[in-house]
Amino acid sequence: MSAGLAALLDDIAALAKLAAASVDDVGAAAGRASAKAAGVVVDDTAVTPRYVQGVDPKRELPIIWRITKGSLVNKILIILPLALLLSQFAPWLLTPILMLGGTYLCFEGAEKLWEIVSGHHEAEAPTSERGKDAEDRVVKGAVRTDFILSAEIMVISLNEVAHEPLLARTLILLVVAIGITALVYGVVGLIVKMDDIGLALSRRKSAGSQRFGRGLVKAMPHVLKVISTVGIFAMLWVGGHIILVGMDSLGFHAPYGFVHHLAEMVHGVAGVGAFLAWLVETAFALVLGVIWGAVIVAIMHVLPFGKKHDDGAAAH
Repeated sequence: MSAGLAALLDDIAALAKLAAASVDDVGAAAGRASAKAAGVVVDDTAVTPRYVQGVDPKRELPIIWRITKGSLVNKILIILPLALLLSQFAPWLLTPILMLGGTYLCFEGAEKLWEIVSGHHEAEAPTSERGKDAEDRVVKGAVRTDFILSAEIMVISLNEVAHEPLLARTLILLVVAIGITALVYGVVGLIVKMDDIGLALSRRKSAGSQRFGRGLVKAMPHVLKVISTVGIFAMLWVGGHIILVGMDSLGFHAPYGFVHHLAEMVHGVAGVGAFLAWLVETAFALVLGVIWGAVIVAIMHVLPFGKKHDDGAAAH
């Protein structure tokens, strides 16, 4: 009896170790998958604050919370099941879908660059509108944008763990979905309330707190501008990298081979080789993203069936 109990306890201990190792593996895999989607995460974080510009400060955090819930629905209830089905039954579709998402990112980044260069900035939502209907429109617009970015995050993450068993893939992507959503919208909530934090500090009795608070209030417009700029280049870099790797996966090896060869040439430089190799790959991905995006912008804004033509027709 005691020998049987000891054997049972040994089995339980072995199962516990196996479970702990599995949790560690899931966590590590989720971390690697999330890192690959970092550029899209930066873009998601940079895009969202504009949706609460001009609204009642008391409604900023409730709006962000509604967008957060919409983002979780996007990732967990819509994108995750579809992505898992594709990875299980049609994995060959993942690369084309990734490239479509990369093309969208290149287009968005190139369009924003064109608006900066040309000085034609489109009016950004919202707004000083008030009322529940206006807030609902803000949330719906933000959740639509989030859907595209979330799909890209989840498919990039899935691509990194496609070799894992189905259950492990599911758990990893759930961790990625919840973790990235919490990170993005937690940072967004902090960003949009930083001016309020600065104002509160500026009203304290301490002269140091007052100076810091006033400095924070003055700095926030510049911080938001920097975040927006980083978001633009993140879109172009990530989009260009997805296109570059996707072309290689589909059999068009020359562009990726050329970039990889250049990266290997500088990789051996003592002390900074790895950084230089990353810089070479990033620079070429960024250039490709700009070119790829510019072509799509030209199609959408210049050719007869593009956006510009549609806007002109609407005006008439």
